[in-house]
Amino acid sequence: MSRSRTQAEELLGSRGRIRTLQVLAESSELNISEVSRRTGLNYTSVERHLAKLVKLGLVKEKRYGKIRIFQAMFQTLTVRFERGGSLAMELTQAAPE
Repeated sequence: MSRSRTQAEELLGSRGRIRTLQVLAESSELNISEVSRRTGLNYTSVERHLAKLVKLGLVKEKRYGKIRIFQAMFQTLTVRFERGGSLAMELTQAAPE
């Protein structure tokens, strides 16, 4: 199974993960508490979703002491389904800071 397909399945397999990613895509940078407030999910769930999104390379984490700030790492995220069972996830990278 391709890496892109695996990433797409892991992203699409969780409504909470999609909501978390959507909130980050709409904002520049947020801490976990603010993501939790905006998604309506509890802190622990958001923390787990963010860890998975960082592992997938969709989100970047910055640390300032104990404060953790998260940022979406893409300008555009496209998940494409094709006839014959093909599934792919394509990213357009965000402009560097």
